[in-house]
Amino acid sequence: MAIDFSPDHVLYQLALVLVAGIIGGEIFGQLRLPKVTGWIATGILIRATTGHHTAITGLTSHSVQDFAPYMSFVLGYIAFTVGAALHFASLRNSGRRLGMLLLGEAVFTPAVVTFLMIFVGRMIAPDEMTMRAGILLAAIAIAGAPGTTILVVQEARARGILTRTLVAAVALIDMVAVGAFAFVSSYLAEGGAGGEAWHSTWSTAVVSVGREFGLAFCVGALSAGIALVLSRTLVSPAFLGPTMVAVILGSWGGASGLNVSGILACTFAGIVVSNLRHDVVRSAEAYLHSIGGVLFAAFYTFAGMNLDFSLVMNAAGLVVLYFLARFLGKYVGAFTAMSLADVPPRVRNYLGLALVPHGGVAVGLILIVQSDPRLSDSAQLVTTVGLAALAINQLVGPSGARFALFKAGEAGKDHPRLLDFLDEHHITVDVSGKSKDDVIRTLSAQLYNTQDRPTIPQDEFVQKVFEREALASTCLSQGLMVPHAILDSGQEITGILGISSEGLDLGAPDGHPVHAVLLLATPESDRNRHLEVLAAFARAITRDINLREQLYHARSAAHAYDVLHAEAAEDINYFLEDAMERHA
Repeated sequence: MAIDFSPDHVLYQLALVLVAGIIGGEIFGQLRLPKVTGWIATGILIRATTGHHTAITGLTSHSVQDFAPYMSFVLGYIAFTVGAALHFASLRNSGRRLGMLLLGEAVFTPAVVTFLMIFVGRMIAPDEMTMRAGILLAAIAIAGAPGTTILVVQEARARGILTRTLVAAVALIDMVAVGAFAFVSSYLAEGGAGGEAWHSTWSTAVVSVGREFGLAFCVGALSAGIALVLSRTLVSPAFLGPTMVAVILGSWGGASGLNVSGILACTFAGIVVSNLRHDVVRSAEAYLHSIGGVLFAAFYTFAGMNLDFSLVMNAAGLVVLYFLARFLGKYVGAFTAMSLADVPPRVRNYLGLALVPHGGVAVGLILIVQSDPRLSDSAQLVTTVGLAALAINQLVGPSGARFALFKAGEAGKDHPRLLDFLDEHHITVDVSGKSKDDVIRTLSAQLYNTQDRPTIPQDEFVQKVFEREALASTCLSQGLMVPHAILDSGQEITGILGISSEGLDLGAPDGHPVHAVLLLATPESDRNRHLEVLAAFARAITRDINLREQLYHARSAAHAYDVLHAEAAEDINYFLEDAMERHA
């Protein structure tokens, strides 16, 4: 029986790409560089050498096209996951800085890129650089790299205000990029910015953006809605993960059929699922986590094969200019936005660097320019400069993001800590009330608006807190009050911290005004941690005047979080594994 060995089989090629990517990622990991950078570099190397080894591997520079459905699924999964991070109740305290950041991305990045590419770019290549090409490149520059960013965050095991802002922002930034590109491409396609027909109407461009977002939302919301109905009626909990995979496939496929962005559709699907039934998102993430390494290693190796590094030499001056212009726009925009949002300095100084990675959305927008005959006059330059600069960004961007996480002090902070339940959306400043009852009711309402709420009805919880308070005041010394209730059900402690810089007259035994009210809901099974929290807060507030003053006068929930989770606060917010070792 003859053996028909064909290196052209897609599964054989997928195996080769996957193994090569894994090896490249491990090598870069040994060099203390992000594995995603190694995957991308491996893809670039494979593309550069395919001409010499096609007889063995079957790979060519066009092989990536055979894996388009696979690439679309992984990109859709990334978009769904990032959209799921936009759980609105959990972002209650992040709205101002996210809004300022999106405004900065929509204004500073395209403005800086447009100015430098048109005025400086024309000095470098006067015959090639046009205003139309500069505007298109500026819109593409807004896009980030959600998948790369999330992988770097996971690899760095990061947690904190910068990390939270970064993960929430990358999906929104890509949505801004798609909207800006839809507007700009529609405007230019009608003859604007140097075209023959200056009659291009702004209304046409606005309608194009509305259509893109409207249809993408309808597709994503419909897919998510059908899945949620099925999960409540027919689908068992064991199949929630596969059902969410179907949501991703359906959202991307439906969007493609309507000729709108699959990335937007999957992002909207993630947002809808997360905000209507957040526990389902966790099921999907857990389901795909076991094969996440396979998905991402192959995906980013293929992404590297899309990027012809030899393009850098064809337009080296413009490529370097575009890379630097985008970096400058990202950094200045983020720095300005975070300054206006009054975030901690370490977030303000390093967020722009963490936003440098450039990824799949940019590639998709460049391909749209290539395929639109109305933009043919700019297609070659946009493709050459855009892809070459993106190749550089893909190689250095992940390292820059990882460096930012380390410099901000958030890397390696995902280990369980005593006060993990007090993340930013479980902290509120400027709490007010004329009595203990008023304060407790206000904080209870805010606690029940978060994702991690107690397992009993709100009124019942408030009554339990009142009953405990009637037994003995929970006002401790030096402005601290810790009202709480022990619950019969639940797995982990939760709570909310209210801060008043002016102080509340709640009849504390020592006569001091109350500046911090820590409302706790503790299940019976987590009573030991409850006692640890009480002891840690009491020690910190009474012994550390610096921490006390910083916490009592925090300007925002982000600043309060920064105080409690900083290295200087490890005596109060220690790693639980360290405590276990001490008690062993």
